[in-house]
Amino acid sequence: MKDIPGTGNEFVGDFRNGLDGGVYWKNLDEETKLKKRAIELNNGRAAMMGILGLMMHEQLGGSIPIVGEM
Repeated sequence: MKDIPGTGNEFVGDFRNGLDGGVYWKNLDEETKLKKRAIELNNGRAAMMGILGLMMHEQLGGSIPIVGEM
């Protein structure tokens, strides 16, 4: 993909210009759009929880407060 000026990209690094140009999204009905947005939102939430779990694991080290030293 290339960052081609004048092809609809809003900012440097906006690589949507090589994709379908929004034709796919424009052809979806409102119910499908809402469903896909909800799916994407839930995937983002799951990713944030995963990152939070990794950060907590790093901070705890080998000590788990409820169980004790491992």
